[in-house]
Formats: sequence, structure tokens, C-alpha cells
Amino acid sequence: MNKPQCDEGRFVSYSIEQPIEQPMHVHFQQNEGEILCCEAHMHDYIEMLYCTAGSYVIWLNSKPFEFFEGDLVVINSREVHTIFSQTDKTGGYICARFLPDILYTSTASAFDIKYVLPFMLSNSKHQRVFVRNEIENTFIPSLMNELLKEYNKKEYGYELAVKTDISRIFLWIVRYWHSLNIDLSSPEISNEDMIKRMQTVLDYISKNYSDDIKASEVAEMCHLSYSYFSRIFKQYMKKSFSEYLNYIRMSNAEKLLTSTDMPVTEIASSCGFSNSSYFIKQFREYNGISPKQFRKMIMK
Repeated sequence: MNKPQCDEGRFVSYSIEQPIEQPMHVHFQQNEGEILCCEAHMHDYIEMLYCTAGSYVIWLNSKPFEFFEGDLVVINSREVHTIFSQTDKTGGYICARFLPDILYTSTASAFDIKYVLPFMLSNSKHQRVFVRNEIENTFIPSLMNELLKEYNKKEYGYELAVKTDISRIFLWIVRYWHSLNIDLSSPEISNEDMIKRMQTVLDYISKNYSDDIKASEVAEMCHLSYSYFSRIFKQYMKKSFSEYLNYIRMSNAEKLLTSTDMPVTEIASSCGFSNSSYFIKQFREYNGISPKQFRKMIMK
């Protein structure tokens, strides 16, 4: 497969190890023909892609989604993703990426977090592609174009304009979901203190997933009993602590399989698995194929 053809200096692929350079960034990604547009990577940004021409397939945590002209794609924070163009014609999409923090008010509260949280979890099951018929009669297409214009011109106050436009699109998404009776809130966890504790846990796992993390130690870090922590974590994440930790390890293993030439044994070790045999077994149970088969499927 050919290397990505990207506008020089305007498109950057971030891995989770790289520092965040700015709270938001907007660019136009253009390509010619059937090529790899961006290699597999993950970062703390939430991304919105608006397709202006062409046909694409995006892999989000090993699951493929197609998107076409007029469609909007939402990529969660810390979600492994790679994008391929699947047309022999010229294609392109506007990419707006931003840190979740810009959606908060000056003092982050449970009110803000309950709406933003689904976009901060790589295992979220919410809608990823908003097709043309859903958004063509809304302000989404014009706002995505306005985002690109504001960011490129960089007139006085453009940061505020970009943040405002992103927030308007975000608000439309959560209200659209609400109209479909999709509940983003977590009624089991409604107090701000507990939400902040759980977010601290997610951040800790994200940074230390390669270590031997134990639920009892994390519970102690949160000043909670092991039993209460385990119960509240399951309510909050819809997974047990060990299931979520395994999910994060698998997500990072997928990233390394598709973006590096590291041997499977090294990937297993770097992602916190005790040995390669156990990693291969877990990977096959999780994805239905072996790590080598997964690498071959993505990189072909």
C-alpha cells in the first residue's frame, strides 16, 4: 500500500506517547486514489471528520466503518484509528481535533462531564458515523467549513470562534442522541466527586497499563474499599476493572501491531501481558484472530 499523501506540515499522526501540543487543531486532508490516509494511532483528542468528497473506511478499535461525501465521523479520545481512501478519484475531509477540556466550563463539573464522558471512553458504543441524510439540513456542514476557515485565517479571536463552533456541533450531537432516547448519563453515579475519582482511575490506567495494576491498589488510591470500588467501577464503565484494563492493553497492542514492526513478544511485554502465549490467547478471544493475522489484515 502506498504511503499517505498529506498536505505537508498540516497533517500529523499522534501516538499516545507524544505530548499534546495544542488544545485544538483543524486541517483539510486531501488524497488521490486508493491509499492509506493515516496510519494507526491514538491520542487524547476527540476528532470530528467531515467528508467533502470521496469514499473512505475508518478502523476504530479493530472495527471498520465506511463514510462518504456529506458524512460526519466522530472519533473518541484514546481510540485507535486508521483511515483508508477506497476510491480512485480525488477525496478529502475536514478534520477537527480537540481536547475534551475545551467542552468544559471554566470549572469542570459533573454537569459537563456526564455529556463529555462518552467521548472520552474508547469502549463507548455510541454512534460513530452521522450519514449525510442526518446532517445535510443542519448547520453541521457549514460549521465544519467555517471551522477550517477560522483556523486557517487565524484572525483575532479565532480560538474562541473555533471553540464555539466545536461546542455547537457537540451540542447538536448530544441533543440528536437525546431525541433518539439515547441516555448519555450514568444514573448510578451522579455526584461530582465520584465522577472525578473515576476519571482519575481512567487516567491512571491509560498511563500505567503496562504495569502490574491491581484493583485493590487503585481502590486504595481512591480512598474506597475494594468491594465498593469494584461495584462502582462496573456501574460506571459497564465492565469490571480487569476487563477494562485488558481492553486498554488490547487497544494499545492493536496500535503497535499496525503502526510498528515490533515482534509479538515485545508487544505483549510492553502492553502488560505476562507472556506472549497468554497475550496471543487473549487477543484471539478478543478479536477472533491472532495478532499476526490482525497485522496482516490491517496492513495489506
